[in-house]
Amino acid sequence: MGMAAKSSNSFVYIFNGFILRARLPFNHSTLTHSSSTSKVNVVETPYQFLQSVRDVCKARAFRNLDHALHVFDTMLHMRPLPSIMDFNQLLGAIARMKHYPEVITLVREMESLGIVPSVPTLNVLINCFCHLNRVDFGFSVLARILKLGHQPDCITLSTLVKGLCLQGNLAGAVRLVVEMEKKGYKPDVITYGTMINSLCKIGETGEAIRLLRNMEEENFELNVVLYNTIIDSLCKDRSVNEALNMKSEMMSKGIQPNLVTYNSLMQGLCNFGRWKEATSLFKEMEQRKIMPDVRTFNILVDTLCKEGMLTEANEVFDVMIQKGIEPTTVTYNSLMDGYCLQNKMNDAVKAFNMMVEKGSPNLVSYNTLINGYCKNKRIDEAMCLFHEMSNKGMIHDVVTYNTLIGGFCRVERPHAAVELFRKMRARGQHPNPQTYAILLDGLCKNKHFDEAMTLFQEIEDNKLHPDIVIYSIFIDGLFNAGKLTTARELFYSLPTKGLQPNVPAYTIMIKGLCQEGLIDEASKLFEKMDENGCSPNDRTYNTIIQGLLQHNETSKAMELVKIMFDKGFSANATVASMLVDLLSANPGDKALQELLQ
Repeated sequence: MGMAAKSSNSFVYIFNGFILRARLPFNHSTLTHSSSTSKVNVVETPYQFLQSVRDVCKARAFRNLDHALHVFDTMLHMRPLPSIMDFNQLLGAIARMKHYPEVITLVREMESLGIVPSVPTLNVLINCFCHLNRVDFGFSVLARILKLGHQPDCITLSTLVKGLCLQGNLAGAVRLVVEMEKKGYKPDVITYGTMINSLCKIGETGEAIRLLRNMEEENFELNVVLYNTIIDSLCKDRSVNEALNMKSEMMSKGIQPNLVTYNSLMQGLCNFGRWKEATSLFKEMEQRKIMPDVRTFNILVDTLCKEGMLTEANEVFDVMIQKGIEPTTVTYNSLMDGYCLQNKMNDAVKAFNMMVEKGSPNLVSYNTLINGYCKNKRIDEAMCLFHEMSNKGMIHDVVTYNTLIGGFCRVERPHAAVELFRKMRARGQHPNPQTYAILLDGLCKNKHFDEAMTLFQEIEDNKLHPDIVIYSIFIDGLFNAGKLTTARELFYSLPTKGLQPNVPAYTIMIKGLCQEGLIDEASKLFEKMDENGCSPNDRTYNTIIQGLLQHNETSKAMELVKIMFDKGFSANATVASMLVDLLSANPGDKALQELLQ
């Protein structure tokens, strides 16, 4: 039994877990429709009408679902009925809009009116079931194809293979391919391409490469799409060097890289800060007469901004304009972020205002500028943007609130941070672990220890599963509040809470013990780090060395200084100053002189 609810032009009901729609009786007065992309009008001849439908389907130009449903209704009431091919095109277009339950309903409606589905119709139906995670229903449609005396084609079988892969049922997909071969259905490039694409989507890039090798052995003609799929997946797996090797391999086989290849590789390189190699690829594209698109430029602008190379980023931006490529919100957001990272707020505001003129700032744009203001301690201007967002009907997300809570703490206004935290929850925005960490850290650093204790207790009482970051912040706060015993007990109880101290947690504990004069305990804890699989970093070494020097443990401090230097770490400003002072007090100490050379 289904539940029904009215809408303006249809009844919606639930059947077998799918939301389906049954249209109301056809209303002749709704036939006329026009838009910037298409025009459907009853005064057109049937041929003109169907041609316009084909054009809209091909161009993927339906404005929304209602637009497509109106066209479907019109076709149903044409006499003679359009061919099944026309219906298939429309169903495919709606499926591409991801309205899978609706397509299922439309096919049933066609059948109820005596329109016999063809294999392509049923292929679209299988595709919809697969996207709804019901591959079992897809196989039922396959059985129906066979029962009707039709032969499934490669698209039928490729779609089912894709559905199985998307479910993670790789073994099932392989079995289906084997069964296909037994029954005389030789998998084609489309089938293998579907499997490779699906394997890459679920992170099984190695399996995808093995399948590519099988295709080579079976003398399939490989193409740029197959290589692009694997190259993109390797880049997402952070295996950029392997991806570059794949590019070399395809070129050695006479398969030329295209825009998609270069964009994937450039993004992969930029994710590792290898912007010089990315720039070289950009130049290679130009030499090969491959026109970069907006994504290409956005990748470069974003990376150069993150690297602090604003001059170069602006040069790329100018080239983008010269080539007639309109910058997007993503482009402007990257520039704004770059300016904010270098505290160039006036330039960031100019970029923001350029977006406003184009009417394109989004949530990320506002969050980026708010973050810039907060880092520059301009909290009032940040709050002005916060209110502007509300006035424009934008919903603040957890990033907006986290940034402003941190901003209030940075300007020593913890009460305002707590008040915003309360408003955040009252407005239905759930704090995440980072929210609690930011507020707890702000309360501790502003010496509001009682409120910090209350917040920490709330986190534990509400079973919010605090992570090691939150415990580390609170332990640091306890030391600063002079609560040595509580800090020590909390640190040593971490394993009982299912948490293992990490390097920052050990460093905080060592610092606290040194501050309390417990240098022996701090040294023992430092020595245990390696035993516990937690190698000290440069901050840990500087912390323990500073503690040892402050307590006149010069010999032990010098041993650690040598180890620290051997590991490639450097002394921070405080430790360097202490070592210089030590050398001034002991000018004849040759060992110290050699160490500091």
